[in-house]
Amino acid sequence: MEHEKTIFITGASSGIGKEAAKLFHRNKWNVIATMRNPDKEAELKQFDNVLVVKLDVTDDALVKSAVAAGLERFGRIDALLNNAGFGIYGPLEVTPIEKIRQQFETNVIGLLRTTKGLLPVFRAQRAGLILNVSSIGGIITYPLGTLYHGSKFAVEGLTESMSFEMREIGVTVKLIEPGDTLTDFKIETMNDESVPEYQGIIRKLSEGYAPIKAKGSKPSEIAEVIYRAATDGSDRFRYPAGHDAIAKVAKRKVEDDATFLQDMRAQFCLD
Repeated sequence: MEHEKTIFITGASSGIGKEAAKLFHRNKWNVIATMRNPDKEAELKQFDNVLVVKLDVTDDALVKSAVAAGLERFGRIDALLNNAGFGIYGPLEVTPIEKIRQQFETNVIGLLRTTKGLLPVFRAQRAGLILNVSSIGGIITYPLGTLYHGSKFAVEGLTESMSFEMREIGVTVKLIEPGDTLTDFKIETMNDESVPEYQGIIRKLSEGYAPIKAKGSKPSEIAEVIYRAATDGSDRFRYPAGHDAIAKVAKRKVEDDATFLQDMRAQFCLD
């Protein structure tokens, strides 16, 4: 069967990105699977319709070369899955400014960089699909996630606004909002034990989050939602992904701010 559609995926080396790459492959899409260290990837390289390409979303030249390589191999790119990202957690006071820049450079500027890299292609085609992986962390927050949640709230806002102008060039934009997921998603923890005031909340978050994470969804479940968003032909904009995401988003919509904040403090024994 001819592979008629092509998707460009960032952060495809593991977790949600890799499961999405495999799922689109199984459904006869061409896949441009991008990652920072393609030499370490073996599984995806076995598939004829998957091109594994080096990409760091913080590097303009690598974005251009990855897009060019994909077009050279498949002749067309129909969809972009902006999945690459990581999280920094910890007290803002002890977080170096370079780490703050790194969080937003990857999760926000990197997403915009890859999007800009594909827009001339989509505009020329008068067609395209952009799937931005946000998070329920772009709707609700956990303690000590100032940077990560800030970046994901930004993704929510920029994606919504972007959707208006994209319609002018025939491009559809959608948001994927995974909940807690059983992946090796990179989280960096900032701490400085010489500042004792924050040690209690750091400990309580660590203890309280472990059982939450253990109940997370499999990355393959999130990939199924991504594939559905890419192929359902609807105008639906947001796709909560994972059993906990659906429940938590619904709960947040009906709570006022005071109730949400009180519940979150209670959940992590912060009162």
